[in-house]
Amino acid sequence: MVGIIQEQHPDRCRLFMQWKQMNWPVLVDSYNLLGVSVVPITLAIDEYGVIRHTGLRRVNIAWLTESFVKMPYEKPSKSATIAKPSASLKKARQDAEQHPSPDSWRAYADLAIRQSTKNSSKHLDLAIEAYERVLSMDEGDAASHFRLGTTYRKRYDSRKRRPNDFQNAVDHWNKALGLDPNNYIWRRRIQQYGPRLMKPYPFYDWVRQARDDVRARGKAPVELVAEPSGAELAHPSRDFRTVESEQTEPDPKSRITTDDGALIKIETTVVPPIISAGRASRVHLVFAPNDRVKAHWNNEAGDSVLWINPPQGWTVNRRFHVMSKASKPVSDEIRILEFEIRCPKDAGAGKKRIPAYALYYVCRGVDGKCLYRRQDVSIELELGQ
Repeated sequence: MVGIIQEQHPDRCRLFMQWKQMNWPVLVDSYNLLGVSVVPITLAIDEYGVIRHTGLRRVNIAWLTESFVKMPYEKPSKSATIAKPSASLKKARQDAEQHPSPDSWRAYADLAIRQSTKNSSKHLDLAIEAYERVLSMDEGDAASHFRLGTTYRKRYDSRKRRPNDFQNAVDHWNKALGLDPNNYIWRRRIQQYGPRLMKPYPFYDWVRQARDDVRARGKAPVELVAEPSGAELAHPSRDFRTVESEQTEPDPKSRITTDDGALIKIETTVVPPIISAGRASRVHLVFAPNDRVKAHWNNEAGDSVLWINPPQGWTVNRRFHVMSKASKPVSDEIRILEFEIRCPKDAGAGKKRIPAYALYYVCRGVDGKCLYRRQDVSIELELGQ
């Protein structure tokens, strides 16, 4: 038996299998190269190892047992086999440049991501460029939108992450789903990072228990490239739940000196980026000290916080947020905050801005002066028709 997963993060599957003590091979298809739209995945493979049919359902079982197993197939020629991961990327690019088409550039991009590793972003950069070329020629290529989104998210989880990689991933997953709204796998990828109202189940609430059980057996749990975040751990909810706080607005008159991003860089991602009236989105905020000026958090001075001022009629699950901090006096870790926002049922279509601001204690340089700063956060989402 061989398993196939559609996970964005295959290392999480390895942890799950270690936890459940499963030992059969599992193949990874994060990019949905099989082109299937639902799970579980059943393939019909002939005696030569060639996949003849994908996306088979329970209704196909009789056909598989009665017809497919008796069906003779000719042995394929070597030229009929698909490109292996070791195939020449240089030649594939030459073919795409000499005979440019969505198919040639997609083949080059697919080969690049199959050769990528978690320690290098070179092939991810090449794949992003190639998928973007595909979409410049065929904007309606849903599969390339999904694969481009997956590549952006993979680079976001690497050491070579770039600003807006996560939002770009969500945007392209959303476009893919818009072109093929019945694709279960694409829908789940967005729901993984989306609001509770969209969730069918908590995605990774089992991780802590898995680690505890593996350690109890005297083994080290599989290390994860990206720790599951709040959205991935959150349980679904049928109601939009809010938390009231006695905290009043900390800087209503904007008296705190502004940091324009020179000390702390803030990145915003909205999932989903486009919603209809009455629906909700989840906002992901990443706060990263600017290493160019050796900026770092001052953990002794006080809490770093976020305050949200939703527009009239809009609702946030919590207006006041306190960022978790390290136990050390100073640190330079990335801090992540998430919150959910719901628009009113009578909201009109168009782009909307959700104002918010962060207050934090930060220092510049190793022996630099520690400051208390404010940074306004502009959160934008779009309301569809």
